[in-house]
Amino acid sequence: MGRLVVRELCFHKHGPFSFTIEAGECAGLTGPSGIGKTLMLRAIIDLDPHRGQVFVNDIECNSVQAPEWRKMVGMLQAETQWWHDTVGEHLDEPPRELLHRVGFDEDVLKWEVRRLSTGEKQRLGLVRLLANSPQVLLLDEPTASLDMNNAGKVEEIIREYRQKKHVAVLWVAHDFDQLKRLCSRYFVMETEKTMKEVIP
Repeated sequence: MGRLVVRELCFHKHGPFSFTIEAGECAGLTGPSGIGKTLMLRAIIDLDPHRGQVFVNDIECNSVQAPEWRKMVGMLQAETQWWHDTVGEHLDEPPRELLHRVGFDEDVLKWEVRRLSTGEKQRLGLVRLLANSPQVLLLDEPTASLDMNNAGKVEEIIREYRQKKHVAVLWVAHDFDQLKRLCSRYFVMETEKTMKEVIP
């Protein structure tokens, strides 16, 4: 269960931004390309320098070590990062049911990462993310490289995880129809300093 609270967050030349996403809620984030949406996610997960405060429940980012924070707050990047040669090396306990739901069987664990398509990396990146049981999900266009069928599977998996685990989700997308369908509300980053809230 995770509630995300962001207070006076500043990063690079952006901010300050403040908002709360309740446990079990999916909120969206949109805005022009290059406005700073990904930078905001990177600041929340403590990958980039920032000022202000970020909490998961009552735990403040700076009060825990970075690896512990990034287990609590999981981020799926638009272009997923891989460090080892094969898929299986990235998963301590492969969640086989989840692999099947995104279109793979156990053989995928032997696949070389360099041979994966962008869409395959995106689906497997979601499996890797959820395997860590994060309390907050930061999703940077998680279906952008997927066809409609696989995008629907990913949306459903994230919806089920959010509802079952009562986690806060911040979903970045340019697709307003997707945001309206999945989110109780969404934020529009208009400039480096301003963001408005929209309730569909």
